[in-house]
Amino acid sequence: MLVNAWGGGVSDLWCAPGGGVERGASLPDNLIREVHEECGLTVTVGEVALVNEFHDPNGPFHQVDVYFRCTIVAGDLRADWRDPEGVVTERRFFARHDLAHIRYKPDSLPVAAWDGGVTYDPLEPIIR
Repeated sequence: MLVNAWGGGVSDLWCAPGGGVERGASLPDNLIREVHEECGLTVTVGEVALVNEFHDPNGPFHQVDVYFRCTIVAGDLRADWRDPEGVVTERRFFARHDLAHIRYKPDSLPVAAWDGGVTYDPLEPIIR
């Protein structure tokens, strides 16, 4: 499942649901909250699938993202769902072959999603 990276048609880039962490909450608890906010789904969080570093080669930005395998336990992707933050306006399930026809980040997402194991993707340049 991927969501639009920027709301309002600003970009055609897709990414996994997620976001910032709340102080005092674990990464899995934050992910459960973010997936529900952005997609209206309840998930259980499994093992780590990917650690990805985004950076700006021309600036100080450096972000580390941790991606987990999840299982949907409740909810459906409904057209009337609204992200309370107003960022996510589209959410959709993709098959691996669909990714050849869209822009997505991180680049290693297909390997992490379908090949199993844990993937580490160091220093991927961020797209602005």
